[in-house]
Amino acid sequence: MMNTGTNRGPGFVGIRFCPECNNMLYPKEDHENRRLLYACRNCDFRQLADNNCIYVNKIMHEVDELTQIVTDVIADPTLPRSSEHSCPKCGHRETVFFQAISRRAEDEMRLYYVCTNVNCCHRFTE
Repeated sequence: MMNTGTNRGPGFVGIRFCPECNNMLYPKEDHENRRLLYACRNCDFRQLADNNCIYVNKIMHEVDELTQIVTDVIADPTLPRSSEHSCPKCGHRETVFFQAISRRAEDEMRLYYVCTNVNCCHRFTE
C-alpha cells in the first residue's frame, strides 16, 4: 500500500539479491500469515518485504501541443477568425486561429486552428 501522505511513490522496487548466495530474490506470499516475502530459489533465505509494491510501471510521454488546446477558444470573441482554412475533418468553412507559445526555441512560428462548428471543434495546424 502506498503512503497517501506524500507524493514520493512506493520507494525502492528494484531487484533484490540474496545476502547468502547472491542469487536474485523473488516475491512470494506467506499464505499462513498473509505477508509478502522475498525468497531465494537457490537457498532457504527469506526476507520480509518492507513494502507491498513489487513493481512500478511509470508511463512517461510528451503531451502533443494540439491536445493542450481547449476547444472553448471558439467562443472567444477576441481571437481572429478565418474562412480561408476550412476544417479538414468536417469541411466547416470558419475556424479560429492563434499562435501558441512553443517550449522549444528551434520551432518555427506555427498557427493553430480550431473548427468553429460546435459539433466538431477539430484542432489542427497547417
